[in-house]
Amino acid sequence: MTEVDVLIIGGGVAGLAAAMYSGRFNLKTLVVGKEPGGATMLTDDIQNYPGFEKIGGMELVDKLTAHAKTSGAEVTMGSIEKIEKNDKMFATTNTKSEVVNAKTIIFATGTDYRKLGVPGEKEYLARGVHFCALCDAPLYKGKNVAMVGGGDGAVKESVAVAQHADKVTVIHLHDDVRGEPINVKKMKETTNISTISNNTIVEIKGDGKKLTSVVLQNPVGGKTELEFDGLFVEIGRIPLSSLAKDAGVELDEHNQVIVDKVGKTNIEGFYGAGDVTNSTFKQAITGVAQGVSASHSAFEYINKNF
Repeated sequence: MTEVDVLIIGGGVAGLAAAMYSGRFNLKTLVVGKEPGGATMLTDDIQNYPGFEKIGGMELVDKLTAHAKTSGAEVTMGSIEKIEKNDKMFATTNTKSEVVNAKTIIFATGTDYRKLGVPGEKEYLARGVHFCALCDAPLYKGKNVAMVGGGDGAVKESVAVAQHADKVTVIHLHDDVRGEPINVKKMKETTNISTISNNTIVEIKGDGKKLTSVVLQNPVGGKTELEFDGLFVEIGRIPLSSLAKDAGVELDEHNQVIVDKVGKTNIEGFYGAGDVTNSTFKQAITGVAQGVSASHSAFEYINKNF
């Protein structure tokens, strides 16, 4: 059985930033994540992280991991399956039935992008298929790309992509997109954006190296194959919050962990950070900031209660 001051669940950038600060606070810190880097690893070219005009997702994660370890945190790959609070301590169990007791928990599991679930999507991930327009749109300067999704997220992301791509085609299920009126107006006024309604993507094709086309299904007109240089998927996100819910943490109507401005949840000693929380602007840099705030909150809690 292992005992730590801070157990960080989630190996993405929010969790790694929290680990770096917890280590600097001389707290015994353990990070347990299903995969290193989380969603940031899916980004080939990041151009919006302060201090780096351009950096790959893997490189950024490597730097954050190294910084966390240098600060004294232990970073491991794995999965926590159960959390229970016994008096002031949290007892957690991983998939190997190993128990870790922790004075505090920082929950930073992130979200999973809602996938299309069609042939070719997984094969061409980060090779034409993307889930972050703000991160990856600059890769498609002068190119012809598609955006799939009809909600407000897709509407706003299409405008962001259109600042770089030569042509953006928004593909959606309904007669019209369903974003906020002001955002829809902006999208429709953007001259290099067009829409294809009442269609779903049923297959993604490529040449083995990168995406080259998508196959659309129309309930009336059948299938159509269209050539594109890239595809952005914006059909929603799924917070990975079920473990927190089972532990008694309050979630909002979107199943996001409810936190205050310093990362506190309704359970003392349990903090949240990053995309899994009810934060309004989800970016790597904001997740990192939340992780740091949660770490400081944990530090104060431990000094007061142990």
